Amino acid sequence: MSKNKRNLKNTIKKRYTFLKVLVLVLMTILTSNLLYVQIFKRDYYEEELDYLSTNIVYGENLPRGKIYDVKGRIIVDNEDVNVIEYRKLRGITTKKEIELAYNLANILDVNYNNLTKKDLKEFWIANNRELSNNLITEEEYELLDRRKLTSNDIKDLKLERVPDDELTKYNELDKEASYIYTLMNDGYYSDTKQIKRYATEEEVEKINNSDLKGVSTSISWDRSYPYGDTLRTILGSVSKVPVELKDHYLDLGLDINDRVGISFLEYQYDSELRGTKNKYKVEQDGTLTLIEEGRSGNDIVLTIDIELQKEIEKILESEIRYSISFEKMIYYNKSYAIITEPDTGSILTMAGVEVVKKGDDYKTYDYSAGIVTSPVVVGSAIKGASHIVGYNAGALKIGEKRADNCVKIAATPEKCSWKKLGTLDDIGALKYSSNTYQYQTAMKVAKANYKYNMPLVIDESAFDIYRNTFKMFGLGTKTGIDLPIESLGYIGESRLPGLLLDFAIGQYDNYTPIMLSQYIDTIANNGTRIRKHLIKEVYDGSIEDGIIKYTYTKEELNKVETEEIYMNRVKQGLQAVMSAGGTGYGYIDSVYNPSGKTGTSESFIDTDNDGLVDKETLSNTFVGYAPSDNPKVTFTIISPDIGYYKGNKTIRSYVNRRISYQVSKKYFDFYQ
Repeated sequence: MSKNKRNLKNTIKKRYTFLKVLVLVLMTILTSNLLYVQIFKRDYYEEELDYLSTNIVYGENLPRGKIYDVKGRIIVDNEDVNVIEYRKLRGITTKKEIELAYNLANILDVNYNNLTKKDLKEFWIANNRELSNNLITEEEYELLDRRKLTSNDIKDLKLERVPDDELTKYNELDKEASYIYTLMNDGYYSDTKQIKRYATEEEVEKINNSDLKGVSTSISWDRSYPYGDTLRTILGSVSKVPVELKDHYLDLGLDINDRVGISFLEYQYDSELRGTKNKYKVEQDGTLTLIEEGRSGNDIVLTIDIELQKEIEKILESEIRYSISFEKMIYYNKSYAIITEPDTGSILTMAGVEVVKKGDDYKTYDYSAGIVTSPVVVGSAIKGASHIVGYNAGALKIGEKRADNCVKIAATPEKCSWKKLGTLDDIGALKYSSNTYQYQTAMKVAKANYKYNMPLVIDESAFDIYRNTFKMFGLGTKTGIDLPIESLGYIGESRLPGLLLDFAIGQYDNYTPIMLSQYIDTIANNGTRIRKHLIKEVYDGSIEDGIIKYTYTKEELNKVETEEIYMNRVKQGLQAVMSAGGTGYGYIDSVYNPSGKTGTSESFIDTDNDGLVDKETLSNTFVGYAPSDNPKVTFTIISPDIGYYKGNKTIRSYVNRRISYQVSKKYFDFYQ
């Protein structure tokens, strides 16, 4: 080989070697930089990306609108709450944030019960970067370099390997700081984080006098209730968006940290009550500039008379306690009372009270939600609707007289009235609450050929005839009340002949108290069913501004399909119920010229909470209105489980009569 060729070959070989070394050096530098970015500067670049992608932020919702009663009294208000907040300033280091967390822990009394072991490990990692990096092997870093592991995998491995003995070194101050640090880093980089709600005035003063970068104080709000627990359940609650409502509120453009109505009226009218947020621009130095001002929510006015509601709840509580203590009612613990204006569907009170006795102590609970959610066996109170079924079907004639004889179907016990009532017409059947009168009507509606102690064959469509008519009164269908939840009650599936007879006296399908209230409203309105409602007005902003956005107008849902003469006949019967000798005499003072209907039903309850009903009890209901010739008010009173059987004896309380009398009297004291 010539000398020139050898020199050329050596030159090429040297250049090739140089290139290999250069590539290797560049790859090493690139790998090192990649490793540095992924492991050591990961948090920094994530924060920068988050910051750069967000230049508009929002504050907390401004206070919700207030809720007033029909007389203009505030029943749900807002109260100021001191809040300690933190917002990251650009360029702040982890070390500075940890130092800030300790400074805050020395000032604030913080409950760190929600601090998790994972939070504590992350705090240790943030405090010990070099030690935490040593928890990862060279092989694992190499796998990261080759993209066999992700940065999240590395983070998880670190969390797994934080020594438990390191965590045991943390004292109370460390744990408080750890909890504060967790709050400081929750959510997006540019978010304002709440470090403490309900801060004391002393804590606020200390924060304001401290030079803590990114930490500030503000005034937020919480709901307050001038009338305490009165109607508390129906008013509803406000909270951060719960998981089960997340999709609903996210679809409305809200954030999961926004406070919203989550139940009953607060949920139903959330779009009116909810305030809007201040809108801010994030400046380059991390400070905020207000660019769009939010506004407080709209005030709403209810049909509820809160003072009357409070008095009715007192009556219920007092009578329940008396019955439990002095009448030995061992299964009775709750009652409902509803007062409405029948011509508008406005609800003045809807009280539900439960009293639980433990030893010598009593605990009282608001049970008003049960008015729309808890079906009850209402008994004979619905016999007015049963009469309409009979009249419409030609199975009952005005003035028709029948003997009050027991009915006996083969292989079943006798079905009788509460006592021997002799011969009755349709008015007397309501006045004295004859069961057998209704049985005879039901058998005619079902085209049955009844013979004593023989099998009974019926046309099962009679169940549909009864249910369709009852729905026209509001029984077995939603009342339309402006609440987000309303039970449909219980509709029996079996169509045995005996159950049709039970249906006709209110002993089969179950109805909620609000349904029974709409039923008596419909009779008082001569057969017009009107939507139940709690809202009266919505204001555009504050009620003090006087600008009304919306006023509720009554809504007729349907008319009962019957002749006027039949409805009038039922009303005559209900007026007779309240006269001397009638089953409702004494439920409302006769001076008010009342009409009404009582009901007693048999129920079964689970006394030992094993999921099986094991005890038969008696429940009482009453519906009424006054005055009979021009109804202005209706009353619905229900007391479940006010009696029970003990051997051959019936142990019972007449608490429902006492409640009905006192509730109606209290109303007339207020409105006459």
